[in-house]
Amino acid sequence: MDEIQIAVTDEPAREIYDAILNGLVAYNEEHAGDGGHCPLTVFAKEGERVIGGLAGAIYLKWLYIELFHLPKERRRNGLGTQLMCRAEEEARRRGCIGVHLTTFSFQARGFYEKLGYRVYGTLDDYPPGGARHSMFKRL
Repeated sequence: MDEIQIAVTDEPAREIYDAILNGLVAYNEEHAGDGGHCPLTVFAKEGERVIGGLAGAIYLKWLYIELFHLPKERRRNGLGTQLMCRAEEEARRRGCIGVHLTTFSFQARGFYEKLGYRVYGTLDDYPPGGARHSMFKRL
């Protein structure tokens, strides 16, 4: 058996990432069944230009919203709510039981709360002086 070596990199080769991911997925499936990982993106366009949207994935019957952005001039007019509602609608259609996401204290906690999301955990001082909130909504 070879000696174990530990390495650090800022740019892992795809095969390193895949080895870690595949091992984790195999372990999760052993305990929770096939999670059915499926990317989901909902976006808004003006002409041919994408002006914002959200990206995430469905896994283990939950939609995780990894990214959500609208430019400042596109906020507070209902577009964000439309995008979130469309994502929730699609998640329901695909059999999801809920949606989860994280948001920093300087981002959109209030927006998500108005849509029925609740905080289930807060990491204080991330970033220093702020907080990161983990939120969810059952569908």
